Amino acid sequence: MPDAVFSPAAWCLLLALVLLASWPRLGRGWRRAGVAAWCLLVLGCMPLGANLLERGLEGLVPARDYCASAGQGPIVLLSGGANHPPGGATDYRALTGESWTRTRAATELWLADGTGTLWVAGGGPYPVRESVVLANLAREWGVPPAALRIEARSTTTRESARALASALSGRRARLVTSPPHRARALQAFGSAGIDACVHDTGTDVVPPAGLGYLLPQASAIGKSEDALHELVGLAWYHVLDWREGARQRSRPGRSDARGD
Repeated sequence: MPDAVFSPAAWCLLLALVLLASWPRLGRGWRRAGVAAWCLLVLGCMPLGANLLERGLEGLVPARDYCASAGQGPIVLLSGGANHPPGGATDYRALTGESWTRTRAATELWLADGTGTLWVAGGGPYPVRESVVLANLAREWGVPPAALRIEARSTTTRESARALASALSGRRARLVTSPPHRARALQAFGSAGIDACVHDTGTDVVPPAGLGYLLPQASAIGKSEDALHELVGLAWYHVLDWREGARQRSRPGRSDARGD
């Protein structure tokens, strides 16, 4: 889905044009609603609004879903994507900043354990799979090849979870991802029947710091886009789970809830 769909700046501009074009024909109630919606979109372009969104998104993950201790369960590094098609298995310049930081966090977690398995999940849309590039980066940072496992077919977090369901069965997986993505990752892995927790890598929430916190900024727009993308993705995953459950319940021959 195009990034503009989640951009408060794009919707702010579009709504302003619609309001200007239709203002004489709008009733008082519609004018007030339109101006209120426009103000909310402007708020999303400010660090204040972006960090409120981020705080709410991170708050969806309760404390019990964070990994309590090191050295327990396999580590799962979820790819953060690539900016362009990797030219090869060691084309690290193609990786997004999220992929770099997630890989570094997963590597440090494995090195703290000194043993165990590090799964790298996420194929992506390119011929050279993202997980292959990330695994090579982790290897250069000290994870031995024998500890690395690659899942390279998935293109979404939900697909990654289902691809790893059998391999992770019976142990609690430690997911390494970025703060905005934690809630959706936990939902996807839980839906696949995987007992998982998220490794705490800190927060992306930036506290107030001067007047700039109330001024529209490109970085704030980007953070709002990411947060809205995750919220919509989380809602969509719940819809997919509901549809999947409905199909299973409607299959012929299903046992009645009261038992036979």
